[in-house]
This record gives sequence, C-alpha cells and structure tokens, in this order.
Amino acid sequence: MKIKTFEFNYFPVNTYLLYDETGEAILVDCGCVNDREIDTLDQFLTENKLTLKRLICTHLHLDHVFGNAFIKDKYGIEPEAHAADITALPSLEQQVKRFNIDLEKPSITVTKTLKEGDVVRFGNSELQVLHVPGHSPGSIVLYSAADAVAFVGDVLFHGGIGRTDLWGGSLDLLTEGILIKLFTLPNQTKIYSGHGPKTSIEFEKKHNPYLS
Repeated sequence: MKIKTFEFNYFPVNTYLLYDETGEAILVDCGCVNDREIDTLDQFLTENKLTLKRLICTHLHLDHVFGNAFIKDKYGIEPEAHAADITALPSLEQQVKRFNIDLEKPSITVTKTLKEGDVVRFGNSELQVLHVPGHSPGSIVLYSAADAVAFVGDVLFHGGIGRTDLWGGSLDLLTEGILIKLFTLPNQTKIYSGHGPKTSIEFEKKHNPYLS
C-alpha cells in the first residue's frame, strides 16, 4: 500500500490517498475547501493513473468532510461513515457557524455506513474498521495488519488525543477505546492521524502523557 498525504483547509487536516499496484485508490478524510485543492488532488490521481474507488470519513467533523461534495461532483463517489456520526452530529452547515466559516459547496447527506468489523477493500489491499468513539460518537480507525498502518482520524495524535468537548465527545470512551483497540495492536504499527505528523503505537505507549 502506498500513502500520499495532503494538507488541506484552514485547520489543516491530513487527507490520505491510499493506493496500490493495481491503480485502485481510496480517499480518507477529504478536506478540500476549494477548486484549487481539489485540482491538486486530481492532478496526483491523473499523473499516477489512479482510479478513485471510495471516500471514507473517519468521522464527520467539518474539517474532515469539506471535500465530500467536491468528490461527489467530480467522481460520483458517495462518502462513507459510521452511523453514529450521521445521526448524532449537526450538519456541516450548522458546524461551520461555530467557526464563522463560509462554505464554497453545500454539504451532501452521508447515507453509506461503516461499522466495527467491516473491511474496506481496494485493489489487493484491505483495511479493517475499528469503532473508537469519544472524539465523536462514530469515530473509526482503518487498520491494515499487512502494512502495519492505522489511519486514526482525530482519535490519537503524536503525543496527544482527540478533543472531547465537541458534539457527543467523551474522554472516558476515547481513552478506553485507545487502550483496548489501539494499544493492543503491534508496537510497530504506524499511526497516521487527522492532524500533525505520523507516530507509532510503541511511541505513544511510552510517551503519550494522556494515556500513561
């Protein structure tokens, strides 16, 4: 599995493009807020002759879903997320009011759902879905045992954890989920977070001050 990282939008968020030798690709957390950012993504897809197959949202906070409408318009691909976020979180239009942000495109409704135990497949690659609520009710992690990588959204960061003061957040659920579902993964597992640099399970076990 190959991983291309883009930093998009005001926050900024890490948008991950995952692909393999077959040329099939998926997007994780498309944060594009304008045509310039979507063109950057499209140029990489075109230059590398990739076919985008799926759009996965680790959760439905605004910064991670700004690009959903762009992807639907350009590629006809519907976003996928956990049902708990679809039902519990405010719409994108409601969320942006809290941050005084104007949308270039209106939001689209997420109807395709993922749950614990599902497998996201593309080409010869696959990712297991883990449900780790706390940052949001429906936060998910995408884990590949074969590649020893996990895409964790805002569940876990280098030296930190996701904030729990937004809609439906819970510090107890978040820390419990990290300890039970992430810290039981192999130590060498690389962690790709929604913001900031990548880290590893081994490093966070030793050094994360929120989980000692």
